[in-house]
Amino acid sequence: MRVLIEILYILAGLGAAMLLGWLSAWSYPRAHHDIWLVTGVSMVIVVALGMGSLMRAFRADRATLSNEGGR
Repeated sequence: MRVLIEILYILAGLGAAMLLGWLSAWSYPRAHHDIWLVTGVSMVIVVALGMGSLMRAFRADRATLSNEGGR
């Protein structure tokens, strides 16, 4: 369950970055290419920053499932 929540947080961050990139590119078309470049880099950073939390959630879920299996 924790893993699903962390994945949803990462997807929310990606969606927010995509929305901001789209709105920025729409409002200033002369910098369209540069805006999408920065948006892409920020999306990679969002995923990279979310990986630590995702791995901790995975370990916690795995520990919980292994403890429940021993009953």
